[in-house]
Amino acid sequence: MTDTVFELAAYGVLVLLAILAIGSLAVIGWIIWAYFIDVRQTRHTVRRNFPVIGRFRYFFEHMGEFFRQYFFAMDREEMPFNRAERSWVYRAAKNESTTIAFGSTRRLDVPGTVIFVNSPFPALKQDFAESGAITIGEHCRMPYTTSSLVNISGMSFGALSQPAVTALSRGAGKAGCWMNTGEGGLSPYHLEGGCDIVFQIGTAKYGVRDETGKLDDAKLKAVAEHEQVKMIEIKLSQGAKPGKGGILPAAKVNEEIARIRHIPLHQDSISPNGHPEIRSVDDLLDMVEHVRAVTGKPTGFKAVLGDIDWIRDLCKAIQQRGLQSAPDFITLDGAEGGTGAAPQSLMDYMGLPLNQSLPMLVDMLDEYQLRPRIRVIASGKLLTPDRVAWALCVGADFVVSARGFMFALGCIQALQCNKNTCPTGITTHDPHLQAGLVPADKASRVQHFVETLVQEVGVIAHSCGVDEPRALKREHARIIQPDGTSTRISDLYNASRKRMAAEVND
Repeated sequence: MTDTVFELAAYGVLVLLAILAIGSLAVIGWIIWAYFIDVRQTRHTVRRNFPVIGRFRYFFEHMGEFFRQYFFAMDREEMPFNRAERSWVYRAAKNESTTIAFGSTRRLDVPGTVIFVNSPFPALKQDFAESGAITIGEHCRMPYTTSSLVNISGMSFGALSQPAVTALSRGAGKAGCWMNTGEGGLSPYHLEGGCDIVFQIGTAKYGVRDETGKLDDAKLKAVAEHEQVKMIEIKLSQGAKPGKGGILPAAKVNEEIARIRHIPLHQDSISPNGHPEIRSVDDLLDMVEHVRAVTGKPTGFKAVLGDIDWIRDLCKAIQQRGLQSAPDFITLDGAEGGTGAAPQSLMDYMGLPLNQSLPMLVDMLDEYQLRPRIRVIASGKLLTPDRVAWALCVGADFVVSARGFMFALGCIQALQCNKNTCPTGITTHDPHLQAGLVPADKASRVQHFVETLVQEVGVIAHSCGVDEPRALKREHARIIQPDGTSTRISDLYNASRKRMAAEVND
């Protein structure tokens, strides 16, 4: 018996040695092969000068994206979202405590930093109030009334996976907020959770297009007949790529997505960079009126501002046509908005950030007395209580977020959105990666994120001395100036208001 055990052990050792030898030979063979490839190729100088070893440069460069956020970057250093911001969303989504200890890591001397004005007499608990209901499109056949403060911004099925859209829909239904479809059409997964839906018409008219890519009124009417579809949003542009249409790689265009969007299978789906039929403010108002007439539902548009001049022209055109011609809402996206794929030249350099454009838009609409006829929906990195409260102070009626809800679903900012390799299953159509995203679990996180965000915006409001978030005004926030002092938002934009008023009177 002992001899048999010894023989088996010896045999096992020999097999292990053989495997190690074969493995070593394979490694040596690969090194020799890589060496001759590297010294002969002419595309990469580093690999040519440092064969084999130079290949590791690309590996470490790729892995640096992940190591930075876990080991090297400070809590408030990273872009587009730092660890402190992501951590707050994760805790809120998991319904964990969002309290911190020992003091803030946020610098309060950086120009542009927002500080809220606490009242010596904060609102008492018995005075707290829920955000009141707001009606959008009062003159439509089917106006939309909602008290929802924070909502899900446009993310299309295609850019997002089926379980991600399902989880968002269910979570929105539980939280009582709306969900924007994005430009990819209306899928069954948007409807599954029973939430309110804002249907977006992008430049390619996905889901409501005819064979030539033009708007098909019959398909649009069919979409609007869904009771859950409450509003229609015409997308002119978005923050990450103003002047550029959507990009959906061929790898993501499967049979279901092709059917919903009415596009060819397994081909890159690239939207036009603008609506061919909207080339002026009058064209835009014509389109708004047409869509509203077909659907009977509140209709507005989404845009990024580069300057305010065309909004002034829009306001003048509305005055000439009459208030009934006005869009029911404007969704304003800041240049800091995100997307799964966009040219860096646009993402880095094009459009105004929301902290500049939102006050400009609100002031212009006020000067032409178009509010509350036109409601303002703010978008652009609004995923923490301070940013939402700031937008309300400036004059937004509603706030929408996309990446905030992606973090609620479990996004780790791996920056793989455009490669169909998202490790959290959110922006991929690889079934193996999607399997990790369980809609039932993530729907609860979406719900908790909304509820915690609204609650903490309320905490800021109560500290400012008002009973609910929408009561926040510009005098409740200050902005740090380059000289280190702070200025109330109401004072900062007062001069701008006066200039606009003078221009209107002229």
